[in-house]
Parts: sequence; structure tokens; C-alpha cells
Amino acid sequence: MLRKFWPALLWSSIILLLTGLPGKDFPKITTFWGWLEPDKAVHLFIFGILAFLILFGFREQYFNSSKRYLFGLGAIIATAVYGLITEVMQYYVFVGRDGSRFDFFADTVGAIIGWTLFIYLYRKKIRRNESH
Repeated sequence: MLRKFWPALLWSSIILLLTGLPGKDFPKITTFWGWLEPDKAVHLFIFGILAFLILFGFREQYFNSSKRYLFGLGAIIATAVYGLITEVMQYYVFVGRDGSRFDFFADTVGAIIGWTLFIYLYRKKIRRNESH
């Protein structure tokens, strides 16, 4: 079963490595509107990929389930919790890093985007299979 999740596990390891790098050169967010800066696009992207890869690991169960939304919700929650963990580690563990609630927000929105992309591709696959 774990072999289906190796892409998600590898990607989560890469995220942990990237979030643990010293951040002295990263811009600091000091205002609410600062979360719209390019740094947040990186969070959207990397955590969107993580949610997508988690769902990809569950693809067989997802395709054969009448409760698909539970897999999507699970992937979003798991990704958001992982984002929260990385932010807490940045605040308390990693040297030269600061955890940010705006980064966590971007991580969670990225998870929703990853789920949305998975749904889009899933529906596209269904339509293609129905036309054959």
C-alpha cells in the first residue's frame, strides 16, 4: 500500500527540507495584505502538489468509491496539518526561520487547489472513458 504513496512521501520530505533551510534572506510578512506576495505562490504550489499526490495514492479507492469527498477532505486536512507542522517547526525548531499564519493559510489554500486539480483531471478521465 505504501508504494502507491511514495511520490507523496518523497514530496513531503522535499517540503520539509525546503522549509528547514535558513530563511534570513526570505522577505518578512508584516501586514495582512503581505500574504499576497510571491512567497505565498510557492506555498500554494508545493502544498497543492502534496494534496494532489496524496489523492493520487488513493486513486483506486477514489475512483471506486461513492464517498469521494471523504478522500478529498482527508487529503486537504492531511496537507493542512502538515503545513501547520512545518510552520510550527519553523517557529520552534529550525534556525533562522519564522512560522507564519499567512504561510499556513497559503498551504491550506494550496491543498484545496491540489484537490480541485485532481477532481478536474478525474472528471476529464471519466469523460474520456465514457466516449470510448
